[in-house]
Amino acid sequence: MLQIYYKSIANGLIWGEIFWLSLNIQYFKDMERKTALITGATSGIGEACARKFAAGGYSLILNGRNLEKLETMKKAFESSGTDTLTLAFDVRERDAAEKAIASLEGKWKDIDVLVNNAGLVIGVDKEFEGDLDEWRIMLDTNIWGLLTMTRLVVPGMVRRGKGHIINLGSIAGDAAYPGGSVYCATKAAVKALSDGLRIDLVDTPVKVTNIKPGMVETNFSVVRFRGDRAKADAVYKGLEPLTGDDIADVAYYAATAPGRVQIAEVLIMPTNQATGTISYRK
Repeated sequence: MLQIYYKSIANGLIWGEIFWLSLNIQYFKDMERKTALITGATSGIGEACARKFAAGGYSLILNGRNLEKLETMKKAFESSGTDTLTLAFDVRERDAAEKAIASLEGKWKDIDVLVNNAGLVIGVDKEFEGDLDEWRIMLDTNIWGLLTMTRLVVPGMVRRGKGHIINLGSIAGDAAYPGGSVYCATKAAVKALSDGLRIDLVDTPVKVTNIKPGMVETNFSVVRFRGDRAKADAVYKGLEPLTGDDIADVAYYAATAPGRVQIAEVLIMPTNQATGTISYRK
């Protein structure tokens, strides 16, 4: 009887140790959980990055203009155990961006990864025939929005001695192509800004990555052709384009590489694409 009594005490101690060990493991997991802020997170590459970083254990700060989509994503991610915060604002609007970042409290202030994904192209017009208002939207989103978010978030990374900025550039930034001069110019600017920021941060542990996709099938071309789905689909006809998930894989790899490794730039294209203007179609 005494032996059974001692055995029950021993079992209780073992289960107690397991219980406290599990609590400690969860505590350290929470302590180590990183936070990624993704702009333009409600569709395409941004949405794919949100899924990928959530699967990797990151907490998410999701930015976009579509509040309803942001809330739907928040519910979905939180139901699977991912802490998620939404910031509904247009990256073109400096005051809104400043207010949103200033509103972050607690752990949300410590952003480990900034994915500057918000960007777009409108039209295929010649440079002497394009719409000035559409150009302004592209310039303000692709360049000014990226600069605004960088300026607001990166100082905190420098103070904490850790962080990573992942900019979504494009193969279009390497060479201009017909009907895309302004968009190509914005993505050339993303390359220059990425390289310049990497130089400015060289005496810190903060990393900068510029990802330059080729053809990726998202809502991108639908916006380019002002909602004409048939023209958008024709862009990818005869070849297998990349997906948003392909780009998210690259972003996540760059973000999780060892501290000694900085993935400075990645040019990623479909197998049957060679340059911004040369591809093979069946």
